Amino acid sequence: MKQLSYALIPLLVLLAATFLACIVAYGVVLVGDGDVPFRKIIKKTAQLFLVLSIFPIMRYVQLGWPELGFAPRAIFFKQIGIGFGLGFITLLPVFLALYVLDVDVIDLSQPWSLVWLSKKLVIELLLALLISLFEEPLFRGLMLVGLQRKLSTAAAVIIGAFYYAILHFLDTKSQIPVQDIQFFSGFSLLAEAFVHVFNPEIFSAFLALFAVGIFLGLLRVNVPTSLGLCIGCHACWVWQIKLSKTLFNTNPNSDYLYLVSSYDGVIGPLVTGWLVMAMLGYWVIVKRIRCREF
Repeated sequence: MKQLSYALIPLLVLLAATFLACIVAYGVVLVGDGDVPFRKIIKKTAQLFLVLSIFPIMRYVQLGWPELGFAPRAIFFKQIGIGFGLGFITLLPVFLALYVLDVDVIDLSQPWSLVWLSKKLVIELLLALLISLFEEPLFRGLMLVGLQRKLSTAAAVIIGAFYYAILHFLDTKSQIPVQDIQFFSGFSLLAEAFVHVFNPEIFSAFLALFAVGIFLGLLRVNVPTSLGLCIGCHACWVWQIKLSKTLFNTNPNSDYLYLVSSYDGVIGPLVTGWLVMAMLGYWVIVKRIRCREF
């Protein structure tokens, strides 16, 4: 029972961040011009509060940057590069398979040119780095290390991966006209968002993201101060997915459409199976190495 209470602490932090976001978003709407959708203001504000929560929680539980997984600067940036390469070689086979199986087809409507492609490569890379710099210190840093202090490493990795996957589906598509927004409107949208995580249609995408969380968690706990590796790997995956969505369309008539989910046209059963195979392969190699040592 006590272990369950520790597992629920990240949920309490998430609830606090989203509740505050609903209140702040209402204030933003009151003074703003209504150009940005209300639900988007709540989502971005909640993400900001989650990032900011790292600092007081670090101080409260007496964690330093090295304990979070940050290596010295030179090593950290080297880890990002290595992690980026790892992300490239681990996800590229998925995109090649989707193209060969006719799940992905080239989007001929795009203004194909060297300048356009170069801009896309750079812009999507910067966005991918921003996403990974937000998510990795939170999930493979603070959450993983905090849970490790009270739970086993395996439990910490699994619980962290669960929260990481679920957070991607904590959203709603409902739109509220600016003139109809009231103080409790944000909480209404928040309730819809929490209900959405139980939607059975997201299950295949959830499993894929859960596998991603496990993969990054194992990478983090098996290499000391390796948050840079996780950031680089995560950034490359996001970069590849964003580029795929720009350069390709999902073919609804493909016989292998079941390999991807409707979440982003990439993650799904294929990604889940591929990452599970990669993790099993890593486990077999490590086990053989340890057997030889004895």
